[in-house]
Amino acid sequence: MNLTLNNGVTMPALGFGVFQAAPEETVAAVESALETGYRLIDTAAAYGNEREVGQAIRRVGIPRDEVFIETKVWINDFGYDETLHAFEKSTGKLGVDQLDLLILHQALPSRFDLTVGAYTALETLLADGRVRSIGVSNFMREHLARLADETSIVPALNQIELHPYFQQRDVQDADAAAGTVTQAWSPIGGITSYRPNGASAFDDETLKAIGAEHGKSPAQVMLHWHLQQGRSALPKSVRPARIAENFDVFDFELTADQLASIDALDTDVRRGPEPDDVTLETFSREIPEA
Repeated sequence: MNLTLNNGVTMPALGFGVFQAAPEETVAAVESALETGYRLIDTAAAYGNEREVGQAIRRVGIPRDEVFIETKVWINDFGYDETLHAFEKSTGKLGVDQLDLLILHQALPSRFDLTVGAYTALETLLADGRVRSIGVSNFMREHLARLADETSIVPALNQIELHPYFQQRDVQDADAAAGTVTQAWSPIGGITSYRPNGASAFDDETLKAIGAEHGKSPAQVMLHWHLQQGRSALPKSVRPARIAENFDVFDFELTADQLASIDALDTDVRRGPEPDDVTLETFSREIPEA
């Protein structure tokens, strides 16, 4: 199942994420994902595992043009020249000449001048053919509006925290109005499992009941919920069985009532950082050279 981005580039709707995967686990996990059938791999400079993602892709031996590589620029590398160099760092670690999708990891509203410079660099990379598509991550409606006022290319994609317990419908609506694909990180609510004072989506009775009707797990139900509503989703795991389970989501269909039941689970409680709280003072992280 593919999605078509606003510049005509096609992208697998279901991808494999490597957030918090230790470098020593990443190679085996990405190899397992590619062998399972995933063709979209999402990483980031700040994850510290771009090099291992590249190693895994080469080891599996799938032709480069069959794997969609997405990575992110961290806030320490925002600014026009800095972001051009961030591209070189990421491609050097990944071992590729071109990225399929390069996005800004955060909105950095406290220094939006640097954000605009960084996004302008993405526009240059796109024009030069060094990236095939560009986008953003963790941008709220107001950040998208500010970016639109100061740049010329609409983001192809906006990656945000999105699962049944936190659906960010206002951001989804803003993305849709602009022709921007919404991509879900923590799409099966994994972040609800390891943050305190929160029920795990995996134990939700509504999701378990829907899964039982289709012979699927709650995680598989959540992933299909994203795909059926036109979103991209990035589940993550380092366990081969779970990696395979998360990919086995294309052989059933949720009813309108089931979709509505999942939609009704929204608590509007964010589990990741508040986007406005991500500043250079609080989230600074130097990104090593390639």
